[in-house]
Amino acid sequence: MTGKGDGGSGKGTAAAATEAVKRRLGSLRPRVAIVLGSGLGFLASEVTDPIHIPYSTIPGFPEPGVAGHKGELVAGRLEGVPVLVQAGRFHLYEGHSATVAALPARVFAELGIEILIVTNAAGGVRRTFPGGTLMLIADHINLMWRNPLIGQPEPGEQRFPIMHEPYDAELRALARTVAREARVPMEEGVYVGLLGPSYETPAEVRMLERLGADAVGMSTVPEVIVARSRGLRCLGFSSITNPGAGITGETLSHEEVLAASEKMGRHLSLVLKGVLSRALLA
Repeated sequence: MTGKGDGGSGKGTAAAATEAVKRRLGSLRPRVAIVLGSGLGFLASEVTDPIHIPYSTIPGFPEPGVAGHKGELVAGRLEGVPVLVQAGRFHLYEGHSATVAALPARVFAELGIEILIVTNAAGGVRRTFPGGTLMLIADHINLMWRNPLIGQPEPGEQRFPIMHEPYDAELRALARTVAREARVPMEEGVYVGLLGPSYETPAEVRMLERLGADAVGMSTVPEVIVARSRGLRCLGFSSITNPGAGITGETLSHEEVLAASEKMGRHLSLVLKGVLSRALLA
């Protein structure tokens, strides 16, 4: 199975993966794809009439190697909207290429999905973001030093996609309205993607602060780049699980990140469902 290393997946793998998913979907035509970050897997269980598609049955999809990531696509309906939920993503720090990390986004585009919603767990860079902050992503900075569009362009993808609005302004405005009406506290800011897997040093956090970042993580950017190159509208959320290194002097573990993500997941679930129910997709 294609997956690890720099080889990644080419046009054949994306086509084969799409065909495998199509066969399992039957007559269902998802309109929205949702990528679940660390600790947010419970949302997949809220999909009604679910169709579970294990990664092991999809060409090119490796098994996730991170706690809190399951390893399946779940299709069905959420708030009445046909959705495809990605429970478990592929990270560059696991040894995957950017092409593999973005393979699900290519499959989503081929399936005719119109909106990609990405979620992640992140560290806070902005000093006013304590652990437990929900952040709407307004923009991102790619410091992974990888781009999934390198190489020959795939069918339907722009060679030089313009990234002036990676996260859709109308969807962000809707998310802010939903959060306000549901009394869910939500900030907005810039997410920076690093390669990982080590957490940032205090000096690195200070550098990111000067670069204009508000939150830092190790995912999301490859998927959004491919989605935008295919014309999908994107909406993103970061669960700020902890302040970055050196801001408070506290130490951190991945288990604490998961616990904080799960605690914040209920608030994020309210916002996601509100956006889905009012996104006027019909």
